Amino acid sequence: MQQLLAAAQQMQEQLLNAQEELADAEVEGSAGGGLVKAIVNGRGELLDLTIAVGAIDPASPEETAQTVADLVLAAVRDANRAAGELQLQKMGPFAAGFGGAPGDEPALPGLPGFPGLPGFGGPDPGPERGPDTGRGAGPGGSEAGGP
Repeated sequence: MQQLLAAAQQMQEQLLNAQEELADAEVEGSAGGGLVKAIVNGRGELLDLTIAVGAIDPASPEETAQTVADLVLAAVRDANRAAGELQLQKMGPFAAGFGGAPGDEPALPGLPGFPGLPGFGGPDPGPERGPDTGRGAGPGGSEAGGP
């Protein structure tokens, strides 16, 4: 019984260390060939967002606004995907200990000891919407027949 308690305590310490590593880790996502870059921590929290001046077309502010919005969404989603991969890498061994295995659905909803983690696989990126689509896709771009 003593060995079981010691093993549980060791696993809890390893889990806390992994959570701390995730909180301290930073991953980057980008869109538009690097015109927009998003940095999130290992928990998927947005830390920084950079928009290159080349993403802005002063001659077409309305189209530029939509294009930049699309690029920001795509960059944040890319960063969150990278954070999810990092979470799986760091926390995957713990999932195996709870009946999961790497490659399984990366979510352990309601598992005690995972406070602050938005699911095991990272935050929900929301409804799928392709980057660089629609009116004004890309810097200075416009649809055929557009203004």
